[in-house]
Amino acid sequence: MKAVRQALETQLATVSSGFPTAYENVKYEPVTGTAWQEIVMMSAEPLNPEMGNGWMERGYLQINLRYPLDAGPGAAETRAETIRDAFPRGATFVADGVSTLIERTPEIGPGRADDDWYLKTVKIRYFSNLQRS
Repeated sequence: MKAVRQALETQLATVSSGFPTAYENVKYEPVTGTAWQEIVMMSAEPLNPEMGNGWMERGYLQINLRYPLDAGPGAAETRAETIRDAFPRGATFVADGVSTLIERTPEIGPGRADDDWYLKTVKIRYFSNLQRS
């Protein structure tokens, strides 16, 4: 899982340079009026397509985009589309010798109010074939 997260977060960084980001289990204090993103890794049940030491790790990386309320959806939609474009279906990203494949075109969810923020989510579905050493 660590290599999968690293591969996906490294790719996200290519379109997030300087964009405020809250990573899992890392302290982050949002600044009122400043857009930011939160990254959450969601694992699914592994698949075991055959007997042996291998399995398919799968799930999605969810990016929660948070923008100031009452400013319209435009900036959040643009950011969501930029992230989607950085993870095209079929792309492969590698970290620590583990290849992670983007299974589908990333999903952009509907926008909604969430506390003091306008929230829009992007889900990037992935899988990776792994082997025990």
